[in-house]
Amino acid sequence: MNECAVLGSREHHHSACRLKSLCEHWVLHNTSVCHHECLHICDFSIDVKLEQTANIEFCVKLGKPRAETFEMIRRGYGKEAMSRARCFEWYARFKRGRTLLEDDESSGRTFTSSPPKHVETIRRLLHEDRRRTIKDIATIVNVSYGTVQTILTCDLNMHRVAAKFVPRLLTPEQKEHRVAICQDLRQSAVDDPSFMSRVITGDKSWVCGYDPETKQSSQWKSPGFPRPKKARQSLSAKKSMLIVFFDIRGIVRHEFVPEGQTVNAEFYCNVLRRPREDIR
Repeated sequence: MNECAVLGSREHHHSACRLKSLCEHWVLHNTSVCHHECLHICDFSIDVKLEQTANIEFCVKLGKPRAETFEMIRRGYGKEAMSRARCFEWYARFKRGRTLLEDDESSGRTFTSSPPKHVETIRRLLHEDRRRTIKDIATIVNVSYGTVQTILTCDLNMHRVAAKFVPRLLTPEQKEHRVAICQDLRQSAVDDPSFMSRVITGDKSWVCGYDPETKQSSQWKSPGFPRPKKARQSLSAKKSMLIVFFDIRGIVRHEFVPEGQTVNAEFYCNVLRRPREDIR
């Protein structure tokens, strides 16, 4: 790396383009050098962003993929490395034949960085309404679509996701009531070691019938006989709802809901009385 030190000591190389040309010449004629070290040949007082842009152009001319180019930039510059989206944008520009390292003149709307005031403004807008779109935010803040997207994904580390469907949304009072019941049950289990053995719970489920003669079964056979075959049976078209009550020791009571019976509050009250009478 002695030639790199010589390049860094020369004071007359003020032009970034001239620096790029010298570095490119050195890289192309020193193929044994590690590509990671190539990122540091411009390591003296020039704009860090301009330096990264020049290194991206080197990687394009060397035929490096854009993902590998970004990884080299990230490893070489650490926290000062440009974002993945920005690196890919410059990579595409150089692939199309661009030679200038500086950004194009701004039209008054597009920003090439993420000023703290824009980050905080976008954070506040999302706090007010998390369903805002990138286009809406860009219009309010008066920045480009890409800038808002970069701030959301890189600076704020946010991703847009769809809401998860749940059976129902509980009110705050319902949540507090459930917490209170759980705490009472927990305290009862602590105060009385036999409490759990006296708890009976129930559940219901749809069950399908099988023909006892055609259900899957195993049988013994001798080595000289083939394995028996049986056609796969489909579930019975007739289904019944089974209600089961059980405790710590096993099933306490079970019953099928009569065909045509509507399962409502009155029916459930009658069902709950029967296991209570069995226990007595």
